[in-house]
Amino acid sequence: MDSLQTKQFRKNEQISLKIEDLTEEGAGVGKVDGFPFFVKDTVPGDVVVASVTRVKKNYAFARLVQIVQPSRDRVDARCPVAKSCGGCQLQELSYERQLFFKENKVRNHLIRIGGFEAEEVDARMHRVIGMEKPFRYRNKAQVPFATDKDGRLICGFYAGRTHAVIRMQDCAIGIAENEQILKTIRSYAERFHIPAYNEQTGKGILWHVLIRKGFHTGQIMVCLVVHRKEKTSPPHQDQLITELVKIKGMTSISLNYNREQTNVIMGETGKTIWGRDVIEDTLLDLRFLISPLSFYQINPVQTEVLYKTVISCAALQGDETVWDLYCGIGTISLALAAAMRDRKNEGGRVFGIEVVEQAVRDARENAQANDIQNVTFYEGKAEELLPKLKGKELPPPDLIVVDPPRKGCAQETLQTMLEAEPGRIIYVSCDSSTLARDLRILVDGGYRLQLVQPVDMFPQTVHVECIALIQRVKS
Repeated sequence: MDSLQTKQFRKNEQISLKIEDLTEEGAGVGKVDGFPFFVKDTVPGDVVVASVTRVKKNYAFARLVQIVQPSRDRVDARCPVAKSCGGCQLQELSYERQLFFKENKVRNHLIRIGGFEAEEVDARMHRVIGMEKPFRYRNKAQVPFATDKDGRLICGFYAGRTHAVIRMQDCAIGIAENEQILKTIRSYAERFHIPAYNEQTGKGILWHVLIRKGFHTGQIMVCLVVHRKEKTSPPHQDQLITELVKIKGMTSISLNYNREQTNVIMGETGKTIWGRDVIEDTLLDLRFLISPLSFYQINPVQTEVLYKTVISCAALQGDETVWDLYCGIGTISLALAAAMRDRKNEGGRVFGIEVVEQAVRDARENAQANDIQNVTFYEGKAEELLPKLKGKELPPPDLIVVDPPRKGCAQETLQTMLEAEPGRIIYVSCDSSTLARDLRILVDGGYRLQLVQPVDMFPQTVHVECIALIQRVKS
């Protein structure tokens, strides 16, 4: 685009345009004389008036002023702060169109980043699996507390790309109990003058509240993250406990101590002040013990869909060796080990590797709780442990499962996977761009793309989970 053309647009100038697409972050995209504008809070099909906020050489940003004609895919957001809160980017887009957006996002990444032919992607990629009820699905909330400009205690979620707390009474994608729990804690803090922690000054006490619920058990955990010395308690904590235990399902109340001046939410130490140290939940008939620091999938309904797909792709007979890399608290490892155990063939075993010490402890406890003995967990970085264990404690794998963080697999891990030459690799991804990047490396190393299955784990947001199955085609 000629830079001369950008000069016709000035800051605060009002423009009219039709929104044609969405960015990967969920902002609307429309064009004026072929020049693209990004407009937040719009959906494809909207005809809008917007005010120019920033002009770059090849694109510009604008703020929504008026919706002249709403899209047929526009819906009313269930949450009154959906536009200001950074949690949900797509609440005003129909769920059917959300699924289309996510499916297209995965497809585009595989073609553009992974370099796969469109025909191959269309042949191998299945339709995204959505939810029947795409609200109230989150089993976990981490809610910051703050003081507003009038000195009042508030709680809510951060505005997008900031640490400004947006006041919130309820969250449409969280559990219904969140509202009562947060109201109880806020009332307690106001009554006994317990200040919110201020990240800028380093002063205050109440920082975050962590809420978790086991969807199958109904058990609820509340953990207050406080900026205090270890083993000390907030004033009058018994008054808080008395009110919280009235909430149905309350099982565990604890404190987590975070003395660091940081934006990391949880500290490393804590104590239980009422009830159990953990809550329990079940996935695929397996019991899982969940502590405040445990990693556990936040959408249990879709997690079962995800894991059933993994088990189906694995097609285990019961005598295979499986490596599960980035295994977390062992949810996939245990599901696969149980599937092999049920086959009643001898010799099958799963080896899980995870870098987080607490997660490995949880994984071992979960194996014991389910009496699963054909699984072994190791603590450490996959890229460092695999070369040391391969051929010694780790037998050659028939199947490798990877479920890495958003940044994808380390290059050393991918290389070790290729050197191990498993017959199949199942890649579970929460970021389809890094999935596409890593799949290209693995396919170039001697594998063929067999299946791609997107799963909508995070309705109302731009995020999508994805499973890819690749099969070895040469030795």
